[in-house]
Amino acid sequence: MSLIVDRIAQLRRTIQSVVLPPEMHSRVTSYLEESERMAADITAQIHIEQLLDYTDWIITLPWNARTTDTVDIAAAKTILDKNHYGMQGVKDTILEYLSVLKLRKDNKNLDEVKDESSISRSDISRRAPILCLIGLVGTGKTTLAKSIAQSMGRKFIRIPFGGLSDPLTLRGQSRVQPDAEVGLIMKSLRYAGTKNPVILLDEIDRVAQDSRGDIMGVLVELLDPEQNKAFTDHYIDYPFDCSEVLFIATANNSTNIATAVIDRLEVIQMPSYTDEEKMTIARSYVLPDLLKASGLTKDALTIDEAVWPKILRPLGYDGGIRSIERTLNGLCRKIARMIVEGKGKSIHITEENLKEYISLY
Repeated sequence: MSLIVDRIAQLRRTIQSVVLPPEMHSRVTSYLEESERMAADITAQIHIEQLLDYTDWIITLPWNARTTDTVDIAAAKTILDKNHYGMQGVKDTILEYLSVLKLRKDNKNLDEVKDESSISRSDISRRAPILCLIGLVGTGKTTLAKSIAQSMGRKFIRIPFGGLSDPLTLRGQSRVQPDAEVGLIMKSLRYAGTKNPVILLDEIDRVAQDSRGDIMGVLVELLDPEQNKAFTDHYIDYPFDCSEVLFIATANNSTNIATAVIDRLEVIQMPSYTDEEKMTIARSYVLPDLLKASGLTKDALTIDEAVWPKILRPLGYDGGIRSIERTLNGLCRKIARMIVEGKGKSIHITEENLKEYISLY
């Protein structure tokens, strides 16, 4: 009982420090009062826990918390170039997209509007399209979404859709169910601690076939600017304004995405990498990161220029860089073991000794 009383007291203190919608403030206050009345009743412990869990969720959601956008197009270009090689057309589209967001949020560009007070922050943000990056595995879709969040100074959250089979996983379950849970959207917002994060809806084309229609229905509501300002999670049971969230979707192809969802997206096709681009990415981006992750110095491994095409060629069919990344990761592990076993402090890969370190098919 003392634990429940302590928890109720803690929740009361928290409520005083947050700003809630009036209806939600009244609801959770009444739940705390009800919990206090039943605290001594052992048979009501489960019900009390449910009330307190719900109250905890309500007071920790970011009803009014926001991060301030710091969109700097020059800085965004630097970030994109640092994290991605090539793909100039895709980068240009993203920079144009960020430019629209910046202009829409800049009050100086609203001088022509007669009644600026009628335009809310969410109204402005909803005018920008929702990006959908479509391309083969390993072409950098997720990394691009992270770069957009980084360039805007926003929190980044990823929701995986691969194998998703129940729309309630997104929307939450009603609290009348014994094992009710909050949906992934509200969980993401709570984790971000802000109501305007970048949320990546990853691989929306890979949901389970049997429930695809229902999941696409939730996506339509989530991505439609006229509906997402009052998105209702079944567990929370109160509309939450998701219009300030910057949603970015990814998919391998658009075949399995409902037309109603596609209509609300601006599709950006991610190009496959050429072998030359893969080699540049492998040398300048992938290998340095893998060496660092493996605890190796940059001098621990050197690879002759003539070797790179042979490392890449058996895996050249891959549109992305996943295969070459796995190959180099395996190579780094072998080098790490050799160093630990005292067989050398650095390895030089040549055409002659390549087969000793990498299996060529």
